[in-house]
Amino acid sequence: MNKTSVQPNDSSAKSADAEPREPATLGALDHYIGFNLLLAQNASFKAFKRRSGEDALKPGWFGVLSLINDNPGITPMSLSRLSGRDKSTMTPVLRDLRHAGLIARGETVGDKRSYRLTLTPAGKEELKILAEHARRHDDDLDIVVGDRKEELLAMLRSIAAYFD
Repeated sequence: MNKTSVQPNDSSAKSADAEPREPATLGALDHYIGFNLLLAQNASFKAFKRRSGEDALKPGWFGVLSLINDNPGITPMSLSRLSGRDKSTMTPVLRDLRHAGLIARGETVGDKRSYRLTLTPAGKEELKILAEHARRHDDDLDIVVGDRKEELLAMLRSIAAYFD
């Protein structure tokens, strides 16, 4: 019998307006790697968002800004491949980052259907702030995984490569 249960660990869940939650078991999902990857990713994104204090920050914005910074002039298609995101999910992220004034579009010579992406000065400043939060967040993750970080990263890369 599976005894794994999910309990709220966010102090905001205990506010006066919050509906009380009953413990619930994960059942068979407790033994699925994919589901546990999803739980870990969601928990990590929530913790990063709490740390950064960025209400408008959406999961993945830091990664997209970082990849554009490290690859100035990258096309959306290349960015999509590099980040492991589907183009249909990348398009709204790029639109939101552009509307926030964090990225700019430039022309692609010889291809009117595509464009090149760069960070704006505001995007570079936001990335600096988020990179510090990400570094501190990664320090917290290091506490959890301990001396097995390289092993975990290798396994995660293997999963990504296998399914990509």
